Parts: sequence; C-alpha cells; structure tokens
Amino acid sequence: MFKKILIANRGEIALRVICACKELGIETVAVYSEADRYSLHVRFADEAVCIGPPRSADSYLNVASIISAAEITGAEAIHPGYGFLAESAYFAEVCEASNLVFIGPSPDVMRMMGDKNQARRAMAELGLPILPGSDVIRSEAMALEEAERAGYPVMVKAAAGGGGRGMRIVRTPDELPHAIQAAQNEAAASFGAPDVYLEKHIALPRHIEFQVMGDQYGKVVHFGERECTIQRRHQKLVEESPSTQLDQQTRERVGLQVVEALQKIGYTSAGTVEFLMDENRNLQFMEMNTRIQVEHAVTEMVTGIDLVKMQINIAAGGHLDFGGKAIALLGHAIECRICAENPETFAPSAGKVTAFHAPGGIGVRVDTAAYAESVIPPYYDSLIAKLVVCGNDRPEAITRMARALEMFIIEGVATGIPIHQKIMADPDFRSGEFDTHFLRRFIKNSDDII
Repeated sequence: MFKKILIANRGEIALRVICACKELGIETVAVYSEADRYSLHVRFADEAVCIGPPRSADSYLNVASIISAAEITGAEAIHPGYGFLAESAYFAEVCEASNLVFIGPSPDVMRMMGDKNQARRAMAELGLPILPGSDVIRSEAMALEEAERAGYPVMVKAAAGGGGRGMRIVRTPDELPHAIQAAQNEAAASFGAPDVYLEKHIALPRHIEFQVMGDQYGKVVHFGERECTIQRRHQKLVEESPSTQLDQQTRERVGLQVVEALQKIGYTSAGTVEFLMDENRNLQFMEMNTRIQVEHAVTEMVTGIDLVKMQINIAAGGHLDFGGKAIALLGHAIECRICAENPETFAPSAGKVTAFHAPGGIGVRVDTAAYAESVIPPYYDSLIAKLVVCGNDRPEAITRMARALEMFIIEGVATGIPIHQKIMADPDFRSGEFDTHFLRRFIKNSDDII
C-alpha cells in the first residue's frame, strides 16, 4: 500500500479522498491555489503545497506544478478526483514518466474513451448498442448526408466534450451548418479540439449510467445503475439508485454487457458507462467517464462499498474479490447537488458563506468542504455540497431528502436548495415519470437555461 498520496484537486472531492486515505493509514498532500488557502482540504491534509494563482490554468491544471509538489513531498501516487486533470491521458503519462502512480485507468484507455466518437465505435465493436451517428464531421456535405441517414433531429456533439459544452440540437437541414460551426467554436474554446460528430437525438430521453471498477488482473465488476435524468445545461442535478426504469433482468443483462466490454479493453480503476434510454426503454451507449464520478456516493449508499478506498487499493496492486456474486443494491439512495447559484436562472453565486448547518439523522450524508465564513470563489465549479440520503425504498428516500433539504442552512450565497425542494414535492418525480426536460416546468424562459 502507498505511504503518501497527493490529491490533485480541491473542494469536497479532495476532502473525500483525504477521508479514504486516513482510514487506510496513508499520508496525504493537498495542493491548492491562492484562492483556496483556507479550504478544508488544505487544513485536513498532512501536508499542503500552493501551486499557483486562482485561475485553474495556473494552478489545478498546471501539470508541472503538481508533479513538482509530488516530488518535493515524496508522494508515491496521485489521485486526480474528478474534473481538472482526472481524464487527461497526458497527465497520466507524465505521472508514469515521473515514477508516480496515477490512480485511474491507463493512458491508452483514457485516450480511447476521451474521444467520444472513438468510444462509440469501440463500444459498438464490443457489443454495446449505440445511437445512429457519424464519424468526425469533415465537411458540410458529409454532415448533411450523415444527418439524413440518422434522421432528424440530430445532436451535434464535441468529440472531446463533456459538461454539456459543444452540443447543439438540429431539427432541420437549414440549421445544420450554423449548429456545427457554433459547436466547433465552443469545443475549441472549452477542450482545445474543434472536432464534432453527429448523433441521433432522442426527444424525451432518460440518462442511466453503470458504475464499474476494474483491477489490474483482468477482473471488472459493476455496482448497478444510477438514474441521472434530471439535469440543467446537460449537467446532472439529481441522481438516484436504483433506477425506476430497470428491472432486475435488464440490470443483469446490461451490466454483463458492460463488464464483458471493459474486460476486453483491459479497463482498470473506477469508471462510469453512460446510456440514453428512449421512449421504448431501449438503452443506447452514449459515453464513458474514466474517473470517479461526482455521484459515486449514491452507489456507496446502496452497496455499502467505499469506492474511493477501492480505487486506491487497486492502484496499489489489490484484487477485486466479491466471490463471484452479483453486488446487491440495498434500499434506495438519492443525491441532490447543492450549488452556489440562483435557483431560477442557475447563474453562479460566489461569495462568503455567512451561516452553514448540514442536516443529519439516519440515512443522511453530506459531502462538502464548505463551512461558516468559508468563501465560494468565482473561479471554479459552483458545487457546494452533495446531499445524499438512503431509505428502505424510494418513497422513504424522497421523504428523507425533503426533510434534509428543509434542515440544510446555507446563507450568504444563493443556492439551488429551493429548486431541489420543488423537485422532491413534484408528483411526477415521485411517481418516477420524468425525462431530461423535467426542469422546464419550474423555470421561466427555460429554453435559454435548460
């Protein structure tokens, strides 16, 4: 096992990794920007190194500074968390070249899955169903031909995309050239790569993903699915497990397909295989995230398994050993992402937290790095906390979440708590009848926001 791990991240995920390391008896090194000098991950790590100014490009994305921090502190491994460099094959290669263990998949697999179009082709060859679509678009003529073949409406998507950027819905041929240009510009600005491809657009989809883990000896397991359908700007807002849309037979069938596919490519560490479900409940592969997810706590609550500790153990050469048995999902878990943002427009709300009280009680978990007098800086993602609850069944989990939201106090900045309270009270949500456009009912001028 490692003696010391550097966490190349910030906020609640950095604190989450520190918690896992403390339980494993591993020393930790926090890195931080000048804006995060008084953050909790800095306070609770064994060592901390400032790696630059507030801007991500000068700090949390500065590979040279992070590697230097690992070398001067004697860290043996780097945990990237999620976001920032977590899915950077280049960063993983630099870690290897610096004799540091990157706690994640191999660079080759990350590069394959990081290119969404290449990932689609690979998964189709490995037997997973995919939506009709195209290769990378090279000309307007090619785009028109591929869109006609897939059938309108289609989605223009960034090949190196994520987080809802570089995406446009196209309903007619006349809209296509402008949508491609806009998506290419956004993709180039966000990811440094303008490549886009087309994919058949599902009008009323649900978003369902499978949590997986692979070791270095060829074994892959899945931990069931999460429902991530409620989103804004193609970013998840509420997640739950299990999904109301999958029966046990479907869960086992798709889970087996996912495991077999990932075993063939030699997948290691944590990952998530994401699907869109159409109106006929057919699942179609969309993409894979080669890292721990924001919503991993949902799966931990229904399995009782610490996925971050498992990640670290695998990176240190440990085996996955579940005795050949399927991993049971016990009860029902729901996560609400509490962000510092206007609950009506979703505009970010940076500033000082003047009061903070996290809810408690049985079946309630709060992952956060916020506290009273802490500052939510304007430079990073607006996530303040993940509020996760678990109940014996979905109705109890919803009731518990409603109670926990009512008892969650965050003052000084605007938060999304009010919109979460509306969601939990909504009869369609309670009955499990919703799609990715669900939030439109709560938001004025929703076409500009969702």
